[in-house]
Amino acid sequence: MEYENIIDKPKDDAELNIDLSDPSTLRELLLKYREEIEYYKSQLEKLTAPPLVEATLIDVLPDGRAIVRSSSGPILIVNILESVDRSKLRPGASVALNQRGSAIVEVLPKVEDPSVRVFEIIERPNVTYADVGGLEEQVAELREVVELPLKNPLIFKAMGIEPPKGVLLYGPPGCGKTLLAKAVAHESNATFIRIIASELAQKFIGEGARLVKEIFALARRKAPAIILIDEIDAIAARRLDVGTSGEREIHRTLTQLLAEIDGFDPLDNVKIIATTNRIDILDPAILRPGRFDKIIEIPLPDLKGRYEIFKIHTRKMPLAIDVDLVELAKISEGATGAEIKAICTEAALHAIREGRVVVEKKDFLYAIDKILKKRFRPYATSSQLTAQSLRNSDITEYHL
Repeated sequence: MEYENIIDKPKDDAELNIDLSDPSTLRELLLKYREEIEYYKSQLEKLTAPPLVEATLIDVLPDGRAIVRSSSGPILIVNILESVDRSKLRPGASVALNQRGSAIVEVLPKVEDPSVRVFEIIERPNVTYADVGGLEEQVAELREVVELPLKNPLIFKAMGIEPPKGVLLYGPPGCGKTLLAKAVAHESNATFIRIIASELAQKFIGEGARLVKEIFALARRKAPAIILIDEIDAIAARRLDVGTSGEREIHRTLTQLLAEIDGFDPLDNVKIIATTNRIDILDPAILRPGRFDKIIEIPLPDLKGRYEIFKIHTRKMPLAIDVDLVELAKISEGATGAEIKAICTEAALHAIREGRVVVEKKDFLYAIDKILKKRFRPYATSSQLTAQSLRNSDITEYHL
């Protein structure tokens, strides 16, 4: 037969190592082959079966049928298989529809949108409040607004007030807004969800608003939780009457955000932190009390703040005895925290280039001249930079 060329059969029974004269052996062999046939048949059915259609249950009718909204758009009235557990058929549940008869064949488990789940921070940043220099008042306010309501909500009930919903941090770039948020994520025991606002600007209509809704739903399920919206001005700029379709979609996303912050659904143990360096362009609706109850300015560090930032970034650095951090703080007037960190890094690199393992004062002067040269020009040398900066400084002496 033609099949004999396809299936390589043993020539005799001896090669099978079985006794075909034994009826029990034949029965076991037959049972084994039947199980294999059933297995391959089920796999074949899975491969050839049409895919199921996801839908959202709207309501169950008195006659036993259901109203569903298909993922493709239309609203359908469908039957329900007897094998489906009707106790799970509640409005809003995800169900699977048979593609041929559009009947509900199973209730799908609740799953989180992968595009939303990635916002949750599992491994917390290793930044603490001790790593934030010169912002003692801002740290105290932030802990009062965010940490205190999460850790001790009974105080607010005893005082008869609602705890603040959120805080807006604003100030020049590089002054520690995101650093403060990282410290809160580390110090609090809450679930931390970080969003870059530009990620909410989606291509398709309604997708950004859906993401906002899913993010807040995730935060409520994971409460106590903190939502950080970094660079919120990307979606919360002042709304205009005339705009492109893309701008209108961003406005819809902002509207959904406003509704989530102070809508009908309470935030409970969910707090919001937002950051921006363009508070001047934010929509007035998001700045009013009841949404961001605290608006905290993160300014450029003063003399004491610059000294503390230098101290933080040089605490593990081998320094020569001629390095005076107070003097460095004076001559770096106007520098942000990020620039001071860059100065410390550049000073260490300069020492390495010269073959030293100790960072000296001249390394810091070189680094300040390089990092802040646009601000302090024209100064010919680092020594002139030091002398003129100290001579022109109107900052009072800072004593340790």
